[in-house]
Amino acid sequence: MSHDAVEHKVSLLTDLDLHLFNEGTHERLYDRLGARLGSAGGRDGTFFAVWAPSARKVHVMGDFNGWSRSKHPLKPRGSSGIWEGFVPGVGRGALYKYCVAGPHGGKFEKADPCGFRHEEPPRTASVVWDLDYAWGDADWMRARGERQGRGAPLSIYEVHLGSWRRVPEQGNRPLTYREMAEPLAEHARRHGFTHVELLPVMEHPFYGSWGYQTTGYYAPTSRYGSPQDLMFMIDRLHREGVGVILDWVPSHFPTDAHGPAFFDGTHLYEHADPRQGFHPDWKSAIFNYGRNEVRAFLISNALFWLDKYHADGLRVDAVASMLYLDYSRAEGEWIPNRYGGRENLEAIDFLRKFNEAVYRNFPDAQTIAEESTAWGGVSRPTYVGGLGFGYKWDMGWMHDSLVYFRKEPVHRRYHQNDLTFRAIYQFTENFVMPLSHDEVVHGKGALIGQMPGDDWQKFANLRLLYCWQWAMPGKKLLFMGDEIAQRDEWSHERSVDWHLLQWEPHKGVSRLIARLNALYREEPALHALDCEPAGFEWIDASDADNSVLSFLRRGREHAKRVLCVFNFTPVPRRGYRLGAPAGGEWITLADSDASEFGGSGFRACAPARAERAPAHGREWSLVLDLPPLGALFLKEP
Repeated sequence: MSHDAVEHKVSLLTDLDLHLFNEGTHERLYDRLGARLGSAGGRDGTFFAVWAPSARKVHVMGDFNGWSRSKHPLKPRGSSGIWEGFVPGVGRGALYKYCVAGPHGGKFEKADPCGFRHEEPPRTASVVWDLDYAWGDADWMRARGERQGRGAPLSIYEVHLGSWRRVPEQGNRPLTYREMAEPLAEHARRHGFTHVELLPVMEHPFYGSWGYQTTGYYAPTSRYGSPQDLMFMIDRLHREGVGVILDWVPSHFPTDAHGPAFFDGTHLYEHADPRQGFHPDWKSAIFNYGRNEVRAFLISNALFWLDKYHADGLRVDAVASMLYLDYSRAEGEWIPNRYGGRENLEAIDFLRKFNEAVYRNFPDAQTIAEESTAWGGVSRPTYVGGLGFGYKWDMGWMHDSLVYFRKEPVHRRYHQNDLTFRAIYQFTENFVMPLSHDEVVHGKGALIGQMPGDDWQKFANLRLLYCWQWAMPGKKLLFMGDEIAQRDEWSHERSVDWHLLQWEPHKGVSRLIARLNALYREEPALHALDCEPAGFEWIDASDADNSVLSFLRRGREHAKRVLCVFNFTPVPRRGYRLGAPAGGEWITLADSDASEFGGSGFRACAPARAERAPAHGREWSLVLDLPPLGALFLKEP
């Protein structure tokens, strides 16, 4: 196949495209930049377009021209900074890079920042590709808005694709996107999760970064297959009623030579000053959010995954590192903003514009912030001064709960405020309560290993922790392996230990997660007012001596209330009197100590009838037998 000289008289870019790009308001760069299959002058080929405003020359090189740095020059488009050209005969699957001549000498061989596919690492070329796919998820897409709003039950299963399940007979390789589609959908559905959240699927050179060091922002990693293979997996999850949230990393990117860093011989995507453009924690580059074209690149990228891959939401990583100029920096290592403060004004503006763009274009999608500070209004609309996210991870709940649960029960009476403190702020944001991958790595051990006591007590404590998470107001997130009480710390190099399910204690935890998710979906009191103060009311938060806590969850209008009671010690509490808002027979919805979950069966479905006897400021009360290290969910008559 011959590859003639580059054609410069045809273009996919209009003058309006250039204006919007340079203004920072273009939201669909993926329709214009990168490598796009097409035809010109009656010949099929590929349109190439790349942003490199400081370059002296840009050539496209690839397997179609012997990787020549000079055969196929691109031409600058006015003063836009974009170089473009049409190369006849270049088709789907062709490998390519850009050879960029910098302004001060030197040539840089760069992968396409807007490429739809890249070679499987460690190879670094881009691949000419299309995004054609026949979707079958129309029913899901029509109804998803009501499935992930503030009043919906949102229970998220967090997954790292490379280590969810492996094939030991074939060198311990990970499953492909297509191989994973059916078992992942079935597993999520069986356990009652409403959504799967994928650690970043965007192409990344270092597998051990788990995807958080992204170079190919517009390409899913080729480690598990093609773009269409990922679409197939998402399509399958949708058709099984499971939503898909993608982790997205606009906070930093690695400095690998083929990536966006120092792209045209200048600091194009990143700040030039290392006090603003270099991240000390991750040794990576920080985007220049004040640059119009960088904003357009990132916002278009966010919309790209929602548009082309039907993602239902984006969970934005490391938002705190974006908000603060002095994040993880010592005195003298950062530059104050124009008012002398530590807030990153350009990043704040970018995050607001990003959220506005998402909800304007995809009002039924959701954005979720991983934000670990007390920054106000993260999940409040931009028109009232918020950042505009749909939800925020509640890192405080996670930290305080694990601090409490790691303590021996005999000491818990002195630390009950670790659990009750959240009630002070739990409705200041729309919260997701995460027990994520971060809690089972870097020497922390698996969750069950963090629990005190002998093996029986460890399992009881873990079940109690999950009941605490599912009972409290807020959406839920659990990392893979935790639903079966994985015993080893997570490693990205091996599968979840599915063989543990041959033992009853692990089966019991799996059954409990399924039961909690079923309750969460079925009982409006447990989800409808997750983000509203009216959805929660203490019965008794002060019985520290017995380490017992109790509260009510409420739904809207006529929904029946659910009473949640927790005994955080291994001592059974017989005849424990608890105030109740109504008389009659309270139905036991769940008991974490039930034998089916691996518990002792202490209560064995004991009835609970509220009598007219005042307690805790209420006219009615229940006398309960509280199981050891156990939680009860009771529904009003």
